[in-house]
Amino acid sequence: MGTLDEALEEVRELYLDHAVGYHHPRYLAHLNCPITIPAVAAEALATSINTAVETWDQGTSACLIEQKLVDWVTDLIGFGVTPRHSRVTSSSGPAAPRPDGVFTTGGTASNLQGLFTAREDRLARPAPGRRVAGRDTDRGARLSRMRIVTGEHAHLSVIKAARLLGLAPDAVITLPGDGDRMDPATLDRTLSALADAGDEVAAVVAVAGTTDHGAIDPLREVGGICRRHDVWLHVDAAYGGGLLVSPTRRDLLDGIELADSVTVDFHKTFFLPVAASALLLRDGSGFRHSTVSANYLNPADGEDHAVDKSLQTTRRFDALKLWMTLRVMGADGIGRLLDGAIDVAARIGRTIDADPELELVRRPDLSTVLFRPRPAVTAPDRPVTDDEADALVRPVRDALFAEGRSLVASTVVDGRPSLKLTVLDPNLEDDDVDAVLADVRDAASYLAEGMRQATTAGVLT
Repeated sequence: MGTLDEALEEVRELYLDHAVGYHHPRYLAHLNCPITIPAVAAEALATSINTAVETWDQGTSACLIEQKLVDWVTDLIGFGVTPRHSRVTSSSGPAAPRPDGVFTTGGTASNLQGLFTAREDRLARPAPGRRVAGRDTDRGARLSRMRIVTGEHAHLSVIKAARLLGLAPDAVITLPGDGDRMDPATLDRTLSALADAGDEVAAVVAVAGTTDHGAIDPLREVGGICRRHDVWLHVDAAYGGGLLVSPTRRDLLDGIELADSVTVDFHKTFFLPVAASALLLRDGSGFRHSTVSANYLNPADGEDHAVDKSLQTTRRFDALKLWMTLRVMGADGIGRLLDGAIDVAARIGRTIDADPELELVRRPDLSTVLFRPRPAVTAPDRPVTDDEADALVRPVRDALFAEGRSLVASTVVDGRPSLKLTVLDPNLEDDDVDAVLADVRDAASYLAEGMRQATTAGVLT
């Protein structure tokens, strides 16, 4: 037992003094963004009131605000502009699809529910070759032949989702890409081959902003192919979703309106605190697959409950963070922040490309910069080899992390290690970038010299 002041002091020593500051100008590692002041205020309000967005009698106006934001995002995506024939029918014929969505805890949860909905949609239709309408009675057999098709740079949550959905260990088919993007021709051939083999495709997962490269799949071409094959298209726009409000780069998401479901993480490129994500469906009736009734949810009230659309029951009012930020900054204001971060990444890419001690691996598509150190100290008469540069990547990252002045990440590109900068701070100054790159060069030079001395000593002995 103790006082609040004592507890705060303990938290400072245990947590605050050692926490990674995502807002720090030398933090350039992962997809963690600086956050808006209105969102911080919203967090305090939502936490203080402690609203649970489940049912109308619990959430009241919070449910309304969340739904208004869902409607806004589905409009941004373009659902309803290019309608797809609904599979839900009534006595008067096919019902017009009404887009809908639900807030979730993050891209992994949104992708899971999106792929769950796609799987159930597929199972609700006759298996290939069956003429009898309705659900195939051999659900287990169909699940064993069900596939998810995606590109080689898809997020790990796709594989996790396939496991949780009871699909076969080899259910996720990853296609080699055209560079960092899904190749439409390969996708077309693969869907045809799977159909010929008697397999069912639950979904194709396209990515709008790969985690490592920031690459965006050719959404319009992929969407057209999925429609020809009558296959569900899920677009994972957890990273690139902020482009929906970009004043200058919205066209990078051209074709996203052809998707059946979309994931957007507001705690990435909308500059909100974690957690704030959403799953958006072209046809909101797909949420029926997630609906389970219970008396304690007051189902006789005649209201549409938020819990009917969610894999969770109790949910925080995370939508308030987006609402407050939009009311203060406007959609264009958020979009300009993302545009600014992308501009900074492009500037960093040009700086690295002109540096003889650094090697630019990819020109930035969004706000991710991939590069390797190329120190000039390995030997006086030859440049650093590819193997030597590769061997420096992880030690350089670890050295910077241990020192605590700059923080960068590492990954693998085309089979080779690479350092990674993820830029989500639109106010990043050139001096801060120069300091981070100087730390990388200094660490690489020091480590390369040690490698050279160790190699020389080994030769002499």
